[in-house]
Amino acid sequence: MAEHPAILFVCLGNICRSPLAEAAFRREAERIGLDVAVDSAGTGDWHVGEPPDRRAIAVARANGVDISGYRGRQVTAADFDRFDHVVALDLANLARLRALRPAGSRADLSLLLDHVPGREGEPVADPYYGADEGFNTTWADVTAGAQALARRLAGPE
Repeated sequence: MAEHPAILFVCLGNICRSPLAEAAFRREAERIGLDVAVDSAGTGDWHVGEPPDRRAIAVARANGVDISGYRGRQVTAADFDRFDHVVALDLANLARLRALRPAGSRADLSLLLDHVPGREGEPVADPYYGADEGFNTTWADVTAGAQALARRLAGPE
C-alpha cells in the first residue's frame, strides 16, 4: 500500500451516499491523524458537475461538515490506478466497478460496510427517493464504515 493511501468512495450518482462517505472519512482521518487522499464518484453520469443533494448537504452540516463545494463526477478507468482503495456503497455499484476495472489495476475493491465487523455484505441504503430521515441513517452508516476503514488503514496503535 502507498505511504499515503488514496481512497475513492463510489455510489450511483455521487450526490448522496458517496459524498457523505467522503466527508465522514475525511473527518475521521483528520481526527486520528491519517494522511490520505480522498474523493468520491458515481458509476452513472446524471449528476456530473452538480453539488450533492440538498438533504445530503443538510445532514453533513448538522454533523459539522460542509460538503456544499463537492461536485459530482463519474468513475474513470484511471481511478483504478490513481486510488489504492475503491469503496462501493452497495453491491450493485461494487459489481459495476468490478466490470469497469481495467485488467492489472492496483486498486483494492470493497464494500464500505465490509469494514464494519458484523455488517459485511450490507449496502448503505440509498436515501434519494425516501424521506429526509433516511439521510440520517445514511450518515450513521457511512460514519461507521469510514471509522472502521480509517482504523484499518492506520494500522496497529
